[in-house]
Amino acid sequence: MLGMLGLGALGVAAAPGLQRGLESFLGNAADEDPTGLTGLLPNGGGFRYYSVASSVPRKGADDYRLTVDGLVDRPATYSLGELRAMPQTRLVRDVQCVTGWRVPDTPFEGVLLSRLLDAAGVRPTAGAVRFTCFDGTYSESLTLPQARRKDVLVALRMQDKPVSHSHGGPVRLYVAPMYFYKSAKWLSGITLTEDVRPGYWEERGYDVDAWVGRSNGRDDAPTT
Repeated sequence: MLGMLGLGALGVAAAPGLQRGLESFLGNAADEDPTGLTGLLPNGGGFRYYSVASSVPRKGADDYRLTVDGLVDRPATYSLGELRAMPQTRLVRDVQCVTGWRVPDTPFEGVLLSRLLDAAGVRPTAGAVRFTCFDGTYSESLTLPQARRKDVLVALRMQDKPVSHSHGGPVRLYVAPMYFYKSAKWLSGITLTEDVRPGYWEERGYDVDAWVGRSNGRDDAPTT
């Protein structure tokens, strides 16, 4: 069984074609995986979550921190309480995974990423935003114009309840117009950089600009 799960973890981290070929196998194996190697977590809402991290620490109101740093004038660190006290934006959009599954009309609520960027004072030399995660494995990036969109959130709530640990909580990124791998789980760092730095999935073959329907070999929907 461990050998099969190891193969599953490799499949999740592989290029898109191989991952799609193994999706059916992973879906059957995930519920019986006690190791966290595959981390494919289905729930009643139709989600399937992939994680190659062997374990992820749990964080809550007492120990969660989100840092904003890099090419900014005012670096900051936010607690969960401070993020909750900020004005919240609610979006209801379809969640689309690059592997094919979709969850329609999914509510997310949180702080506009642009609000945190404005508070930090982005320097003129900054052109991109890098996101790091407290699992110690995943990372993501957006261009600065993408990050300033009104449909990009530092999300605290999902499906009208706090973002759970298995869904990447207590705080995750939500990039509504892109495939869900851009919505980094277990968000802990926002760093302004000069250029885009490919994230975990981009280093393994996925597109950096992951517009739904206009990337990763698909051309079936307009970019919004």
